[in-house]
Amino acid sequence: MKYIVTINDKNYEVEVEKGQATVVRTTETVSPAAKHPEAATTVQAPTQPSAQPTAAGEPLKAPMPGVIMDIKVSKGTAVKRGDVLFILEAMKMENEITAPNDGVVAQIVAAKGASVATGDVLAVIQ
Repeated sequence: MKYIVTINDKNYEVEVEKGQATVVRTTETVSPAAKHPEAATTVQAPTQPSAQPTAAGEPLKAPMPGVIMDIKVSKGTAVKRGDVLFILEAMKMENEITAPNDGVVAQIVAAKGASVATGDVLAVIQ
């Protein structure tokens, strides 16, 4: 069966067969304000991560699109594998984003309240 799922103004055509889901195609959706800019009043751009990673180390990436609800660490915090670093809200669920390994947080890239896409760098761990 094929489904079209819209997440963050992107349409994902997904094919599901015997418990396996495969993304067939991804397309951008166009908002009504973009089609008729004269009819738009105020369009607010989505919040993006606050900065690009500049520190050396292993980047911690968002596993799914969502909103950063809480940041549990700060720059310089020593973390162990499995420690909760971020709370990411996706599809009305709060997901814990954990440290992939032991290290020290070299940089926090994402900001609280920021919308992130899959693969966006949230932090850098040395």
